[in-house]
Amino acid sequence: MNKNESKYFNTAKKMNDALISLLETKEYEYITIKEICHIAGVNRSTFYLHYSNMSDLLEETIESLNISFNCHFKSKDKESTIISKENLEDLLLINDDNLIPYLNFIKENKNVYKVLRTHPQLFNANKTYDQIFKKIFVPIMSRFGLDEKWHKYMMDFYILGISAIVLDWVYDDCIIPVKEVSDFIKGLIVKND
Repeated sequence: MNKNESKYFNTAKKMNDALISLLETKEYEYITIKEICHIAGVNRSTFYLHYSNMSDLLEETIESLNISFNCHFKSKDKESTIISKENLEDLLLINDDNLIPYLNFIKENKNVYKVLRTHPQLFNANKTYDQIFKKIFVPIMSRFGLDEKWHKYMMDFYILGISAIVLDWVYDDCIIPVKEVSDFIKGLIVKND
């Protein structure tokens, strides 16, 4: 990355961070470009050099978060065709390969996690979840022989339970080490399987 690209990236990151910061206390509809520029420490003209409007900033912020989140995981492509060929033991979603990167991302981005929890519609969280549900969770549950009528209930049980633990952990400032939280969650899952 050359000096100009680096400067462009750093400025964009400042504006992404400013948006996240403002979303901690305000609804998106009430956030202004002036506030973004003030918090990011940039001029309004710099904002318009990067974006046409607030929607462009939001879109880039979401893309940046997705890239950052995905970078925490080992490159493991779990396409449906691969899912149908793997051993059942390798299809467990609640394991250190998935939990530890997830928890590390959350710990490093506590404010982002809080914002995502309070503004899921803004970040298309339901759409993303539906895609993951259909592409990964349904084929895995089918491989385990779970009747289709129970798929949604099973995922709600896991997702809502894990989310509640993680949210409490975040509000406790992530003082419990990641590995301990992962082991605790896995212990609960094993006890309930």
